[in-house]
Amino acid sequence: MPVKDLLKLDNGVQLKATLRVFNGDEKLFGPGKLELLEYIQETGSISQAAKNMGLSYKKAWDMVNSLNQLCKSPIVQAQTGGVKGGKTVLTPHGLELMEAFRILQKNFQQFLEEQLPLFLGK
Repeated sequence: MPVKDLLKLDNGVQLKATLRVFNGDEKLFGPGKLELLEYIQETGSISQAAKNMGLSYKKAWDMVNSLNQLCKSPIVQAQTGGVKGGKTVLTPHGLELMEAFRILQKNFQQFLEEQLPLFLGK
């Protein structure tokens, strides 16, 4: 019997999954780190990015530090100087990582959408 005959369908059936990239057993990248990098890019501050996400500064710093340690070159860098002090910026490698993950997420979502009819037996 097809799965669609087992379910009360209302055309709202979806497949949802969270995509994360691991390096061995350690989480390298996922939606949370992507969001953090987006806020850092927007605000120029790990502290402000953390506030925007409802994270402690330590948690955000640990996420950034983990990324920088797991990659061959820095993803996020602090820049010193200026009248208002320094700021935090994404390196070109950080921007590349973000874009690559966005593409991976898009492809993954397309895959899930293709699998739903197969799962339901339509």
